[in-house]
Amino acid sequence: MPDSNATTSLAGQFGPLHQLLDYGGPVMGVLLVLALIGLATFIYAILVGVLFAPRASRTLRDAVSRWEQAPGHPVIEEAGQTRSGLDRLNPLPAVVARAMQGVLGGATETQQRETVARLAQRALQPFESPLKIIEVIAALAPLLGLLGTVMGMMEAFSTMASTAGRASASQLSGGIYQALMTTAAGLVIAIPMAAMAAWMEFRLRRLSTQMNDLLVRVLSVTTEAEPEEASDPVTQAEVKRVNLTEREREKRFAHATG
Repeated sequence: MPDSNATTSLAGQFGPLHQLLDYGGPVMGVLLVLALIGLATFIYAILVGVLFAPRASRTLRDAVSRWEQAPGHPVIEEAGQTRSGLDRLNPLPAVVARAMQGVLGGATETQQRETVARLAQRALQPFESPLKIIEVIAALAPLLGLLGTVMGMMEAFSTMASTAGRASASQLSGGIYQALMTTAAGLVIAIPMAAMAAWMEFRLRRLSTQMNDLLVRVLSVTTEAEPEEASDPVTQAEVKRVNLTEREREKRFAHATG
């Protein structure tokens, strides 16, 4: 008696799931697996977004504003310095600091843009894979539901054919129920997944727009007005020689006109 009671309680606990698999057929099992994968992927995307999302903090925006006014190495150190807490996992300060170093390093515009684009793509890559998985599940769920509908109707018509058209309603109800259940399950899974994918895509575009805005502001700054900070002594000597030559020309011109 205790064993029979335990078995009955266990069957009552897992009964609904077994009923779904029995009436829905193998397609229902695939739909349930896809639902679990989609839910786990969405939770993973939320955690990655909280920890590793490229956020433009106030400190970073202030550093970019000072960079536009007076570009220099102190601003790079301020922009790329490590903060505490979740800011340590933010990849955007490192990307901005790398862009600033490229500007001061004298790299060409093409090289700077290629390097920054590669770093920005790497920062957004953890969000693209979950988005693609959820989009695939949202697209496959209705198709699998339609497949279950076709299989259920095939079973119903097969039962009718085996009885030479004298099948009762109870004999046909199994196939019709399977067809309706798989269709409903596919839609129930696809609609939330489509909404999740739309929200994640909106969030990804917003992050990309923020990154592009900061990086364009950094790369648009020119450092032509800082010849005294040149690290090459030969370059400094050439700049001084040009300045002396211009002064001598101005003196000669003043002497000739005076």
